[in-house]
Amino acid sequence: MIGSIGTNYQGEGKQQPIVKSTSNAVISHLESEMKSPDLEFITIGRILAPWGVEGKLKVKIETDFPQRFTRGAKVYINRQPITIDSAEWHSGKLVIKLNTIDGIEDAQKLRGKTVEIYRSQVHSLPEGQYYHFQLIGLEVWTTQGEFLGNITEILATESNDNYVVRSTKGEILIPAIEDVVKSIDLDKGCLVIEPIAGLLSLNEKNS
Repeated sequence: MIGSIGTNYQGEGKQQPIVKSTSNAVISHLESEMKSPDLEFITIGRILAPWGVEGKLKVKIETDFPQRFTRGAKVYINRQPITIDSAEWHSGKLVIKLNTIDGIEDAQKLRGKTVEIYRSQVHSLPEGQYYHFQLIGLEVWTTQGEFLGNITEILATESNDNYVVRSTKGEILIPAIEDVVKSIDLDKGCLVIEPIAGLLSLNEKNS
């Protein structure tokens, strides 16, 4: 997400949200970068593999709020509600036990499946901060009124996120920093930037 154009949250981290340290980056959360095909569901994790023989599962976290994976929490897999019976960390990896999975055979069937929540379960954010899925698809305009294209992807770096904008000239990388991103209007579906010298020509990539 972007912030009041302030700092950026990276993807769903390990045990704590990862906050970008660059002071003029724009705040952005990944709850998840991965927007589900059904807009009513938001991806918060992905099942990697079974863990042991009792039906436990190793999960890749894809949310800035790993506390979602706590005992008693309701999540959705294959659009079906499932309750988390336990959640623990092993060498930096999250391992969960679901109430309907009791053996390795059932656990194997969930390999690669996404763990989701309802869109209404998404945490509200401070004013000026947004989730990645809210930014994907936004139209990008310059302050001079030139339409550049739509955001198709968000790339994370140590300093700030970069928005991949699909344009008629190819792809343009827009850094999510205060000097460039001037405003975001979700209702209008647009983001306005002030291109710094050479930004557009430097970052244009041929399709």
